[in-house]
Amino acid sequence: QVQLVESGGGLVQAGDSLRLSCAASGLTFSIYDLGWFRQAPGKEREFVASITSSGGNTYYADSVNGRFTISRDNAKNTVYLQMNSLKPEDTAVYYCAAGSGRLFSISSYVYWGQGTQVTVSS
Repeated sequence: QVQLVESGGGLVQAGDSLRLSCAASGLTFSIYDLGWFRQAPGKEREFVASITSSGGNTYYADSVNGRFTISRDNAKNTVYLQMNSLKPEDTAVYYCAAGSGRLFSISSYVYWGQGTQVTVSS
């Protein structure tokens, strides 16, 4: 079956960096667009970043643009999220997802990981 497994989360201080990874199996990874979403306590899940199947185009939420970078390695079936200059408001559970279509929209994604916690202390 399809599995997306996130890793790399943790507790860091404001200004630090983290790199999240999401390893996929059970699907033809290279044909899917990929996204990262996050959900903070008491809030709805929100779009963070996405990358097209070829890796040729990337998109970011305004709140992370310039600080986060999404990338993918189709040979390793893995998508990454490099997060720099982290802020307390970045604290959330981060999810990777695979899908196609409108990449900002949760409904465009078919497969989801279980999430990894990122906590940024001030």
